[in-house]
Amino acid sequence: MAARPRRAWQRMLSGRRLDLLDPTPFDIEIGDIAHGLAFVARWNGQTRGDWPYSVAEHSLLVEQIFSRLNPGIAPQWRLAALLHDAPEYVIGDMISPVKSALGAEYGAMDERLASAVHRRFGLPAALPAPMKRKIKAADRVSARLEAVTIAGFAEPEARRLFPVPEDHMLPGLQITLRPPAEARRAFLACFDWLIGQIDTPHMQI
Repeated sequence: MAARPRRAWQRMLSGRRLDLLDPTPFDIEIGDIAHGLAFVARWNGQTRGDWPYSVAEHSLLVEQIFSRLNPGIAPQWRLAALLHDAPEYVIGDMISPVKSALGAEYGAMDERLASAVHRRFGLPAALPAPMKRKIKAADRVSARLEAVTIAGFAEPEARRLFPVPEDHMLPGLQITLRPPAEARRAFLACFDWLIGQIDTPHMQI
């Protein structure tokens, strides 16, 4: 007898049921993503302040850095930057040592979810490699800033662990700590604005 296909369902507040092992774009809702990311803490919650620093806040910061590093870049790629950690709305934010310990299966789940999210919002299922590198560069700048501002890293340690050539991006950037409901609203507002810009003809890659 053939083995039954595995399923790993989660019911979302929107009423959608998402199969984490075989996600489809039809089961993705931006409201679920924004809500989930606003309640997921970066750095396993080991940050200063009265509120956890959420993945939603991190995503907003990465999009801001990405747009600064790439002036005039097309809004769909800014949307990709905002959604770069979207799978974490259902699988959480694992710190790098845990990701390494979990191995390839975790990475494959993350990729399947990212692909479904991208297709849901009109992005390529797999982002072009140059664009992934640009988003990763912005992500590293964010990680450096977060490390020294709220995660307790000394500057020399942060420079060693999170080397970034874009140090000129750090001045003027701020870490925002606020209640999850406010972070959710800010994330959705940024998403809505970017979606509204997608068809603006003068924006180029």
